[in-house]
Amino acid sequence: MQATGKITADSLMTLEAYSKWRKAHKGEILAHRKLRTVGLGEHVTLLFESELTMRYQIQEMLRIEKIFEEEGIQQEIDAYAPLVPDGSNWKATMLIEYPDENERRRELKRLIGVEDRMFVEVEGHPRVYAIADEDLDRENDEKTSAVHFVRFEFTPAMRAAVKAGAAVKVGCDHTNYPAHVGIAPETLASLAGDFR
Repeated sequence: MQATGKITADSLMTLEAYSKWRKAHKGEILAHRKLRTVGLGEHVTLLFESELTMRYQIQEMLRIEKIFEEEGIQQEIDAYAPLVPDGSNWKATMLIEYPDENERRRELKRLIGVEDRMFVEVEGHPRVYAIADEDLDRENDEKTSAVHFVRFEFTPAMRAAVKAGAAVKVGCDHTNYPAHVGIAPETLASLAGDFR
């Protein structure tokens, strides 16, 4: 699976080729995804996406749904390609996880707006708040969704600081979920690669 800078139908593998590739490389993809995963407190996880994770997601959807026609392939690309960082940002799938169904229902009600209170803070720079759910609204007056898509935009100075080794933390300042955590150096090195 080769990163090309842009996911197109021509750059994807056929179902047959992907099936063979998958057997040999699935572990590498899962390790890459794990490297780019940041837990925030006990109940929020951020999966920072990359071209590789989105190529894998698209190929998996095509495989599972047995999609081989152009229109179906393009629909999957249209759904997932917007989650690939484009040089000035980080994009993440945000999961709110409560194993107990009753607790999850109660907390999703208490956490309305949490996706807009997520931030990344580069050492020496102001916080960058998430731009959330650009494709569709994922909450209503009753509750927020357990899944959100967030984008963090960085200034050139912030990107340079990250590449130069500045410490970075990710956090949330929602009243009902205050938390922050430093991003581990190996994760930060992978995320710094998203910047151009």
